[in-house]
Amino acid sequence: MKKTINQIIDGLFTNNPVLVQLIGMCPTLATSTSLNNAIGMGLAAAFVLICSNIVISLLRKLIPSKVRIACYIVVIAGFVTVLDLLMQAYLPDLSVSLGMYIPLIVVNCIILARAEAFASKNGVFASMIDGLAMGLGFTFALCLLASIREIIGAGTIYGIPLFGANYQPVTMIVQAPGGFLCLGFLIAAFQVVIKKVKGRKS
Repeated sequence: MKKTINQIIDGLFTNNPVLVQLIGMCPTLATSTSLNNAIGMGLAAAFVLICSNIVISLLRKLIPSKVRIACYIVVIAGFVTVLDLLMQAYLPDLSVSLGMYIPLIVVNCIILARAEAFASKNGVFASMIDGLAMGLGFTFALCLLASIREIIGAGTIYGIPLFGANYQPVTMIVQAPGGFLCLGFLIAAFQVVIKKVKGRKS
């Protein structure tokens, strides 16, 4: 149980894929313009992470090392296809909003990295928890960034107005330059917090 809790904490905070490892930047910047998109993208990636980690862990002793990356991509692509079809059927608005970024989960660095670094070397349960932890960490980072960008850039949170009709939104924040600036400041602030927490523990 303690190991499982440590894995969750690691994925969420100390080894967060976006705010610490700095991977998955493309979908992070592209889909964090609103909290709705961020939640959808984060949960979609978490689903693929968990499922692909389980299958890759199950097959790790059967996959030849020379073709392991190709095999990982085939497994990941299968789950992404299932996810994409389910979203088109049951969440069409979100599917349209996220667009090509759902199919691009196939080459998301976070998912390939966890397949290579963890699932291919560990048991099924540990790999499932790793997928869950990293998926939650990705979702947490996306939602944090999206909340900041949506509040400042649109004056809303999850589409709900916060400041009334007189608020003048800073529209640059929901554009690409604003995304880079917000992400940079968020990473810097997160690193400061992590260092302070580690300093208190030591």
